[in-house]
Amino acid sequence: MTTDVRPGRLKVFLGAAPGVGKTYRMLDEGRRRRERGTDVVVAFVECHKRRHTEDMLDGLEVLPRTRRDYRGAEFPEMDLDAVLERHPEVALVDELAHTNVPGGRNVKRWQDVEELLAAGIDVVTTVNIQHLESLNDVVEKITKVPQRETVPDDVVRRAFQIELVDMPAEALRRRMAHGNVYAPEKVDAALSNYFRVGNLTALRELALLWVAGRVDEALQKYRSEHGIAGVWETRERVVVALTGGPEGGTLIRRAARIADRSAGGDLLAVHITRSDGLSTGSSPASLAKQRQLIESLGGSYHSVVGDDVPTALMEFARAENATQLVLGTSSRGRLERFLTGRGIGETAVGLSDDIDVHMVTHERAGRGRLLPSRRRTLPTSRLIAGPVSGLVLPVALTFILTHTRGSLNLTSEALLFLMVVVGVACVGGVVSAVVASVTASLLLNYYFIPPVGHFTISEPNNILALGVFAAVAGTVAAIVDRSLRLSRRAARATAEAETLSSLAGNIVRGDQAVPALLERARETFGMDSAELVEGPMADDTALRVPVGSDSFLVLRGRTLPASERRVLTAFAAHVTAAVERDRLAEAAAEVEPVKAADRMRTALLAAVSHDLRTPLASGWAAISSLRSRDVDFSEEDREELLATAEESLIRLNRLVDNLLDMSRLQAGALTLNLRATALEEVLPAALDSLPADGPDVEFQGVEAAPAVLADPPLLERVIANLISNAARHTPPGECVLLSASALADRVELRVVDRGPGLPDVDRDRVFEPFQRLGDTDNSTGIGLGLALARGLTEAMDGTLTPEDTPGGGLTMVVSLPAAGTEGLG
Repeated sequence: MTTDVRPGRLKVFLGAAPGVGKTYRMLDEGRRRRERGTDVVVAFVECHKRRHTEDMLDGLEVLPRTRRDYRGAEFPEMDLDAVLERHPEVALVDELAHTNVPGGRNVKRWQDVEELLAAGIDVVTTVNIQHLESLNDVVEKITKVPQRETVPDDVVRRAFQIELVDMPAEALRRRMAHGNVYAPEKVDAALSNYFRVGNLTALRELALLWVAGRVDEALQKYRSEHGIAGVWETRERVVVALTGGPEGGTLIRRAARIADRSAGGDLLAVHITRSDGLSTGSSPASLAKQRQLIESLGGSYHSVVGDDVPTALMEFARAENATQLVLGTSSRGRLERFLTGRGIGETAVGLSDDIDVHMVTHERAGRGRLLPSRRRTLPTSRLIAGPVSGLVLPVALTFILTHTRGSLNLTSEALLFLMVVVGVACVGGVVSAVVASVTASLLLNYYFIPPVGHFTISEPNNILALGVFAAVAGTVAAIVDRSLRLSRRAARATAEAETLSSLAGNIVRGDQAVPALLERARETFGMDSAELVEGPMADDTALRVPVGSDSFLVLRGRTLPASERRVLTAFAAHVTAAVERDRLAEAAAEVEPVKAADRMRTALLAAVSHDLRTPLASGWAAISSLRSRDVDFSEEDREELLATAEESLIRLNRLVDNLLDMSRLQAGALTLNLRATALEEVLPAALDSLPADGPDVEFQGVEAAPAVLADPPLLERVIANLISNAARHTPPGECVLLSASALADRVELRVVDRGPGLPDVDRDRVFEPFQRLGDTDNSTGIGLGLALARGLTEAMDGTLTPEDTPGGGLTMVVSLPAAGTEGLG
């Protein structure tokens, strides 16, 4: 009999940069739990020779590591099977984003951690902000250092606890300077590169904002689970209501200024659409511009369905825990406000409770609408007021006319009653008109048509007048009712066209992926969820619309009337188009490598036709001359011909090697033998392969640089190609500089020339095969040197990037992992 295992809980110590004390805090957490009687083991920890961190291991059980051989070197790794067999209550696992050495069953350490959690073991771990997948590219732009080890945000976000280990930038730099982070020989390079004050401040802000976002998610989840509808003013959230009118830009900018007054304030824009008309006279073009504006200011745009606009607006604001709401003052004129009563703004203020409402004036305030208002049906107030007025107004008119009897004839009295009926019909529609018509007819007959005081008519003319009165009243009521129905149809058709036009525009621009379209469908129709499902479904309660041949657009929530399913079908068509576009993009991506290989073969044949022929012709001519019996060469001539043949064969051999290596790189068949390699080991061979008549090469910091994890022959080729390229562009009398320095866990090798440099636009093109930017000398190769250098460098888990040389020229920077390091921690 098996029992379900409670999944373990994950606690993450998140840091902004290496050295802030994450590992120390993790070990301190382990010691405190052990003192409380918890079974705690150290599954893996990397102290980086930091004495205070190593002291924290005292008293903790440390599980032995497993060691794996990889391309001639031995690396320690966490023994996952040993931890699972030991099965402690809590395991301490350092460096969550670490990439495991090949040989285990998981590629990443976070995958090992998920196995521990699935086995019911609680895990305490560490990670730096630069290793989160969503921020990886942002960190690289800030620090100019690529981070190849990443962990999906969702892995960290699912943690039971996330604790930020924070330290001001200057404090971290002091720790660095005191030797508490890196060895002394690495301190200067680290402080002047990765650990600059600006870098650390930016990383710290990223970490604080990311953690704040996760705290906000937890708060929203708690409020939802406990049914808390009130606003908790933990931070400012400003919601701006948009109608699609010209005042939207003014409202958005005002709301943005309000949000900017508090650090970390959120800005949200919402547009309420009605469930049938999907619009309240808004302009799709204006809404599109306003959406771009709100997103450019760092806010988000939302569309919500609701027939009662003020109620829907306040429900959205409370769901988002908004603290402030920005509305435009009413654009209705005084007469319209008098006739229709309170507007959206006044009603929203009455419903706002603890949400502050800002009524912002604008140039359209009080000037009426740009277009007539289009309502789904009469509002509740008019539906009630119509029949009541149909009873009250004829009675009131009768009371007035009986007190002025004799001053008006029957025709005038009938016209006054007719005017009342028409007015009631305009207010309350056909039902109210019928009530008013019947009431007015009876009162007119009883009080004003002879014989007065009886429901009889003695004169034929009076019969005709009463008949005309009833016909006119009925006709007016019918016209009012028809105009309302036509208005509803026009509003719905216009709104559907606006919605479909917006969807079509998004698809054409390609800015709506499938998830975004699903969210748009959910918001538009007011559903609980919208998803794309492949194959049959067991849930019969959900609304399904076919998408393609084997998929369905599935919506859960309210029941949609048939009138709305037409627009839903259009949504499904757009989702189908988006899915098909994604499939075509995947197919194009699969074809692209084939096209690239074909382009390379074409370029190779074009280039080789000349560049192979040149050294072959030179060598052939030299050998043929030496073998000729018709010419008696002097010893000096023989030596020159032999030298020419040798040089041609060397060039031919180098060219063939480059071509073979490039073809292996393109085919992914390059064999690597990575091991600890000292730069002094490969430099002599790299320099020997260079022409003897090239410029001198000056060395700086090479002997003091640590060994790198590289394949020696490939590293030799990289250095030789880079120096050869630098020599080609170095002016006479200048030398090529080759320098080396350590930076964190990597070694940077710089090849510096004093040539004309390289424009920014050509920084990537310079690494394309078979071209020479600004180099017209076809006798020196086929343009593979830099392309091959970058390919070989990246194959060794390194990077090759160009930089400007101070004072003019170009610097090629090779960054490789230092031998024996485990990564930043």
